[in-house]
Amino acid sequence: MLNILSILIGIIALLLAIPAFLPLLGALNWLIVPIALLGVLLGFLSSSNTGRNLCLVVLVICIIRLSLGGGIL
Repeated sequence: MLNILSILIGIIALLLAIPAFLPLLGALNWLIVPIALLGVLLGFLSSSNTGRNLCLVVLVICIIRLSLGGGIL
């Protein structure tokens, strides 16, 4: 059950991350990173690791995008 919840959180975070790649919307990643972290934590508690891996990928992508934009853009 926790894996399914982690997958759902990962999909929501991924859908929110898509507009955050547009110029001047990069600050949205500050909202996406905690959501993805919640999914990673739920994925660690689960017996499977699919949801955890999805959330980790979204988390890494958002952190890279934040670092490219200087944390603001």
